[in-house]
Amino acid sequence: MKHYESVIIGHITKDFNIDHEGKQTELCGGAVLFSSASAFSLGHKVLAVTKLNEKDSDRLSQFTLPEEDIYCVPCDSSSTMRNKYFTPDKEKRDSTCLSVGTPFSADDIPSDIESDIYHFAGLVYGDFPDEMIKECAKRGKVAVDVQACLRHVDRETGKMFFLDWENKKEMLPFITYLKTDAAEAEILTGTSDRAEAARILHSMGAKEILITHNTEVLVFDGKEIYTCPIKARNLSGRTGRGDTTFAAYITERLSSPIPEALLTATATVSLKMETPGALKATRTDIEDYINKFYK
Repeated sequence: MKHYESVIIGHITKDFNIDHEGKQTELCGGAVLFSSASAFSLGHKVLAVTKLNEKDSDRLSQFTLPEEDIYCVPCDSSSTMRNKYFTPDKEKRDSTCLSVGTPFSADDIPSDIESDIYHFAGLVYGDFPDEMIKECAKRGKVAVDVQACLRHVDRETGKMFFLDWENKKEMLPFITYLKTDAAEAEILTGTSDRAEAARILHSMGAKEILITHNTEVLVFDGKEIYTCPIKARNLSGRTGRGDTTFAAYITERLSSPIPEALLTATATVSLKMETPGALKATRTDIEDYINKFYK
């Protein structure tokens, strides 16, 4: 039985990104790509589980993981996205799903592995059934990026829109680590106050809540609110901000208290945001960044 600190499950996409000046770039994305790169850069043992149509298998080369730590399930449909950004900080965007990836099931996780954390790194509603979260909660800690619980796709136009998670009160008690951004937290709770939103989500059953914002990362464990500022010097690598933060945080939490894990995660994403694409760094690079900008 092979052991991992985290199994990260999600679609790797082909993204067509158009910036506020109309310039288009093509690159691979998806939470599974950014998350696995983040945890791996910090030295953690992680497995990426993804699904691709055979014709899109070249996307696997974008993972920074060793080949033996990438598990790809053949499927009918891969995920493809188009993102139009309206502001230089990339906070406002219009996203279109050009093709929806085939949903995952618990059977897609290799039977010969075990993991401390099962990280649901989805893109859109329907990527994972609720029962898959419940099943993984029997095997280890569950971490969920709530994006895939809120972001829906209009099947005719491909336009994406957000709706509250209908089953949140039933499902949140199964989740150890819950990640949202500020806008998603407001959809879930009805408040724009991030600290209050975190308290509400904890009261519904999630154990630790992480909320990303363009200025800081916030964590609440039911007892205390912790925050750490983002110090990126430019935003060229803004895409993948939350994914990078979350994967770094949850894998660091396996051996570190919240303040240390939060600092490492926020420094990791600050470094990542300065370069487009998945993070390619070492733990030493991240420690140097902490020493330079956080001390």
